[in-house]
Amino acid sequence: MRVRYSSIPVLVVAPHGLTLGGGCEMSMHADKVQAAAETYIGMVEFGVGLIPGGGGSKEFALRLSDSFREGDIELNLLKEKFLTIATAKVATSAHEAFDMGVFRMGIDEISINRSRLISDAKLAVLELANSGYTKPVQRTDIKVLGKAGLGMVYAGANSMYSGHYMSSHDKLISEKLGWVMCGGDLSAPSKVSEQYLLDLEREAFLSLCGEKKTLERIQSILTSGKPLRN
Repeated sequence: MRVRYSSIPVLVVAPHGLTLGGGCEMSMHADKVQAAAETYIGMVEFGVGLIPGGGGSKEFALRLSDSFREGDIELNLLKEKFLTIATAKVATSAHEAFDMGVFRMGIDEISINRSRLISDAKLAVLELANSGYTKPVQRTDIKVLGKAGLGMVYAGANSMYSGHYMSSHDKLISEKLGWVMCGGDLSAPSKVSEQYLLDLEREAFLSLCGEKKTLERIQSILTSGKPLRN
């Protein structure tokens, strides 16, 4: 967040190949992304028993809020964004990353020629600086759905668990992610700040780090490279 809200454009990211977890979160907080066409990007923390803890959960809630339009069925949009993280979805190209909401239309760009990626990114930095870069202001107007959204997330997780489509630990992780994206146990849809969501995200992430099954999943990835379903 200190990088995102600096007074100069210090963060133009040029991802390529596998850009997972923290790499994806860094890209989502960049002033601009200049991505190679072959960029496979996504937040895959669910696979090790965690939620995105580097601002990714917060940022998806923010972008969900920005996507709301008058007359929309907001729970459907929440479900779509929630499942992107909960299924550890990875874009198979930079173009698909726009569809997923990881890259932003009208801001982020793609370099088709991989050998031009760094020079294109350097040009983007110069353009930002020369156009009179203005320090962004932290958001305080992020709409979250509170109990209405939480009810959908909890009901969905419970039905998946009852149908043996997910484990009890998957259910817990889903509920933690829903808690962050819905802004906690608010009685009605409300507007909150980025810091409020970051505080929820940090608490959820650290609480999952203390879970035995999460530690087992992390150990499995580190020792065998294979995800553990426990």
